[in-house]
Amino acid sequence: MSFVRSLFGGLPGRVNAAAFRKAAYTLSESMPQQTLSLAPINLCQRFQSTATAAATSTDDDEANPDAARLRKLRNIGISAHIDSGKTTCTERILFYTGRIKEIHDVRGRDGVGAKMDSMDLEREKGITIQSAATYASWGDYNINIIDTPGHVDFTIEVERALRVLDGAVMILCSVSGVQSQTMTVDRQMRRYNVPRISFINKMDRAGANPFRVIDQLRTKLKLTAAAVQIPIGAEDQFRGVVDLTTWKAYYNEGEHGEILAEKDIPAELMDFATEKRHELIEQLANVDDEIADIYLMEEIPTAEQFTQAIRRATIDLKFTPVLMGSAFKNAAVQPLLNAIVNYLPDPTQVTNTALDVAQEEKPVDLVPYSSDPFVGLAFKLEEGRYGQLTYMRIYQGTLKRGSFITNVKTGKKIKVPRLVRMHAADMEDVEELGAGEIGAMFGVDCASGDTFSDGQLKYTMTSMFVPEPVISLSISPNGRETPNFSKALNRFQKEDPTFRVHVDKESKETIISGMGELHLQIYVERMRREYNVDCVTGKPRVAFRETITQPAKFNYTHKKQSGGAGQFGRVVGNIEPMQLDEETGKDIAFENRVIGGNIPTNFIPACEKGFMDGLEKGPLIGHPVNGVRMVLEDGAAHAVDSSEMAFRIATKNAFQEAFAKGRPTILEPIMNVSITAPTEFQGTVIGGLNKRKGTIVDTDIQEDFFTVTADVPLNDMFGYSTELRSATQGKGEFSMEYKDHQPVQTFVQEQLIQEYKKKEAAKNK
Repeated sequence: MSFVRSLFGGLPGRVNAAAFRKAAYTLSESMPQQTLSLAPINLCQRFQSTATAAATSTDDDEANPDAARLRKLRNIGISAHIDSGKTTCTERILFYTGRIKEIHDVRGRDGVGAKMDSMDLEREKGITIQSAATYASWGDYNINIIDTPGHVDFTIEVERALRVLDGAVMILCSVSGVQSQTMTVDRQMRRYNVPRISFINKMDRAGANPFRVIDQLRTKLKLTAAAVQIPIGAEDQFRGVVDLTTWKAYYNEGEHGEILAEKDIPAELMDFATEKRHELIEQLANVDDEIADIYLMEEIPTAEQFTQAIRRATIDLKFTPVLMGSAFKNAAVQPLLNAIVNYLPDPTQVTNTALDVAQEEKPVDLVPYSSDPFVGLAFKLEEGRYGQLTYMRIYQGTLKRGSFITNVKTGKKIKVPRLVRMHAADMEDVEELGAGEIGAMFGVDCASGDTFSDGQLKYTMTSMFVPEPVISLSISPNGRETPNFSKALNRFQKEDPTFRVHVDKESKETIISGMGELHLQIYVERMRREYNVDCVTGKPRVAFRETITQPAKFNYTHKKQSGGAGQFGRVVGNIEPMQLDEETGKDIAFENRVIGGNIPTNFIPACEKGFMDGLEKGPLIGHPVNGVRMVLEDGAAHAVDSSEMAFRIATKNAFQEAFAKGRPTILEPIMNVSITAPTEFQGTVIGGLNKRKGTIVDTDIQEDFFTVTADVPLNDMFGYSTELRSATQGKGEFSMEYKDHQPVQTFVQEQLIQEYKKKEAAKNK
């Protein structure tokens, strides 16, 4: 389209017919006649290719009956920022498709709660914690739906859902518009090349402005987006929508809006609808050749041409159709279902690539037909009442109950004891699942992200992106530890790749790590409810280190006489600061420079062990010592009293004595923190970092958002997640990673030493 405009003299805005005819006439006069004869041929070829594609698909349906089933199948996810109305929208979809008989409120105020929020915690807090799968039928079409969480702490649920889906509905609030988690969801959709349609929800709210939201989609997310509907009324006067493709008005009637009434467009909206339809045609003309030709001829596309063009552009990731409505008020949800069927791809229109392990991980495109060898991906695990429940996407072939499948990673052959279709927490047994389907199987032990085949193929699916945890807490059972404590932690780790557990070597505390404080709080609460384990959480002990800043000499003699053979060992030498060795990756070393046999060679290893003993627990605050080299230069031994133990003790004590002379200091872990938030909160965010002893490294401002990078001590980062959200109205997000250890400030060192002395004194009482 831009090429056509530049060809005709860069005509701005709309290209009218007179300008087009004049430019075409000028072009025909200035060029040989035979060149122009190619244009109609090319034009015919374009439409011939479309017709050929349609004919080919019909031939495919006849040749392969599976193709007809797949063309009537949609695998979609519903994603958005927190509190945009995802679960409410899914609840209405299930009601209108006949999957549920009653509509219930998300927060469970009526004592039941939304179907897709099956966990008690979800109903209490009014948020989605785990993604939930279901399926429904709309006309002749079958739709597999996954409702995902909106909270940034549960981002892995969105990640693994989008990994296995063919299309998505991105829901936006008509007032808030594009928010921080919307941007995260947008990045995830782009990562997995998922076509999406946008649904502007909550049109009944005060301040609803769908066209401002569409502008944000274009400017903030850089999407080619246009409304395919306009609202009839707004805020509390919202009554329905005008469809710009069918040129009809739609109203929801009946107690729960189950009747969709089609009427003529109200006269007062005709001019506005015409303007927005022209805008839709313009946006489509930029991404679709067929609409571009119709636009240049100043014609209006038919409803069928609109549908086909929007479908083509959406599947090619060039366009995002925008619909609007109010799920809570039961308005305009059925047109959304029509859009899912009309605009989002079926499994045959999405390219899924596997890696052939037998041929050095050569990429292979999978064919979604049931007659081909089986390939499936386990994308989510849950501990169910009957054992492990494994959610599976079948990419190729058929999965049958009782059949044997092979875990490609382990090579283990497994029998499938039970197959189910999920409907939130409910299950419906099935005998088999065909290509393109999403279901679950029981009793199969595997990990999230494992690929299964029927044994003929050694294909593995590409892994999903798993973000690193950003926050940690120490956890311990309140009272005596029971087997349920470790059982719960093991189960949660297996289910959620972003939830990590390790035991701190120094403090011996069990440390849990996750995506945010809410993430960890939810797991602590689940341990109490599901495993009857009441836990106490605390601030974990930060991994401080101790080192010296200048060389120091030692000359130490260890003597002990207790009747009979005693203990004697003398060591002389020095300790000095040491930088990290790039080759070995170590910053501690022991060097033997003793000559003349003053210390017999068989006692030198004992001296090195004594040095290592001294490194385990530093004299300042009891943390390990780093960045020290010990040089042993001389010593003395006794023919009877000297032993390995004597020299080990002598070296350890000599090290501690010299360490105190080497101007020791405490090192703390420094984190590289990256924060993104709207520009209006820039001052607040930077002020908060300064308060936490952060050093600003870089600031980058992009349109409405800014990104600041800073080095902040880990000890000062606890609780920052909550502070950032409250300071930025939930719009700010941050990530952090370990950078290095650096000396603490002098007053902090004094505080740490005093705390350590008090703790030691309390122990010795």
